Amino acid sequence: MALKTASSVIVYGGCGALGSTVVRLFKQNMWEVISIDLSPNTDADSSIAIPSTLQNLTDQSAYVSREVASLLGDSKVDAVLCVAGGWQGGNAASDDFIKSADISIKQSVNTSLIAARIAARYLRQGGLLSLAGALPALHGTPGMVGYGLAKAAVHHMVGSLAMPDSGIDGRVVGILPVVLDTAENRSAMPAADFSSWTPLSEVAELLFKWSAGQADCQTGKLYSIITEKSATKTEQVS
Repeated sequence: MALKTASSVIVYGGCGALGSTVVRLFKQNMWEVISIDLSPNTDADSSIAIPSTLQNLTDQSAYVSREVASLLGDSKVDAVLCVAGGWQGGNAASDDFIKSADISIKQSVNTSLIAARIAARYLRQGGLLSLAGALPALHGTPGMVGYGLAKAAVHHMVGSLAMPDSGIDGRVVGILPVVLDTAENRSAMPAADFSSWTPLSEVAELLFKWSAGQADCQTGKLYSIITEKSATKTEQVS
C-alpha cells in the first residue's frame, strides 16, 4: 500500500468496540488506517483479518507480519495502537480457570507481542506504540486471576519496550482503563453506574492526541483512565 496521507496508524483490534471507535476517529482526521483483527473493518483503508485456523502465537505473528509487509513495503507508520483485549473472570477454584487464563493471554499478551513486533519494523522514529493494560492489574486480582496476570504482563512490556536496546525506536505507553462504556458491558451489567464508565470516544481521543503530538506522554509510563460522575481524567501512574 502506498500511503496517501502524511499520517498513518495501525490499529490492532480494529474491529472491537474500542478499536472501531479509534479507527473512525483517525479516519475523520484524514489518517491512513490499517486495521488488524479477526474480521475486516470496512471503515479502515486496509484490513488484515487473521484466519481463525491460526491459533498459536507464532503462526499469527508470521501471518500478520507478511500481510503488513505486503501493505507497507518500506513505508513507516506514525503509530501502532494495540487496543485488543477482553475481560475474563475466575479464581483458581473456578472450573474454567485455566481456559479463561488462556483466553486472556491470547487476547492481551499475544496481541501486544505482535503489535510490538510490528512497531519494531514499521514505526517511524519517535512514533507511538500504545498497549492496553488495566488499572486493577496494578494490584492483586483474586476474582480474575488470568485477566490480571495478562494485563500485568502488558504493563511489564511497556516498561521493557521503552528501555534502550528493546528494538523500539519510539514512545511506548500503556493505557489503564477500569470499565469501558460498551454495549456489551451495559448488557452484562444493566444495573451498574454508567457515569463511572469511560466512554470509548474519550480513549480514542486520547490516543489520537498522543499519536498526533497534540498531547504529551512519557515513554515507558502507564496512564490510568478514570471516569467519575461522567468526567474522565488521565493520570500517569508509573
